[in-house]
Amino acid sequence: MLSRLNALTWLGAALSLSWSIGAHAAGDPALGEKKFYTCFGCHGIENYRNAYPDYSVPKLRHQNASYIVAALQEYRSGERPHATMHAQSASLSDQDMADIAAYLQGPEPVKPGAPTGATVPKQVAACVACHGETGLGIEAPMTPKPAVIAGQHIDYLEQALTSYHNGRRKNVVMGGMSQLLTSPEDVRIAAAYFAGQPSPLTTAKVGGK
Repeated sequence: MLSRLNALTWLGAALSLSWSIGAHAAGDPALGEKKFYTCFGCHGIENYRNAYPDYSVPKLRHQNASYIVAALQEYRSGERPHATMHAQSASLSDQDMADIAAYLQGPEPVKPGAPTGATVPKQVAACVACHGETGLGIEAPMTPKPAVIAGQHIDYLEQALTSYHNGRRKNVVMGGMSQLLTSPEDVRIAAAYFAGQPSPLTTAKVGGK
């Protein structure tokens, strides 16, 4: 595994090339809740699972809006391969995505968490550069803001990391950083660490907060 210093050096260069999306109009959360209606069928059910491969559908309520927009754009372009999500995102305009993201985030983005002093596994040493030690992000401005991964389903995090590692998900930053996890055990440890952190993430509910 690369040292944390080398990983951060690589990350700084990669961030200048990727994770940059065009400016989009501010989203309307009230409209976003209405536009999210068909998404409730999967993302509005506690512990709902993707059929194949089998893993938990991610919690999206209180996720960073700019990350949601970036993820939807990647599903629409095919950079993230998922037939259902591609079909859903292909039907959305950029404004639709911004509205849905505003609804999911809520009034304010999640605030980064301060380091807890707990032991951080070496497998996540590079991850904290963007996601922070608590999985809630860092204070430095990033566009789009990285996903809140604290408290996310462990099997979803494992699936996402594996997909970045094997190249099924295309993202120059995550593709490179995932290569630092050199074994399935490394992936499991990283996923378990962040899944176990306190989190504001919840399953979106109709009329819920």
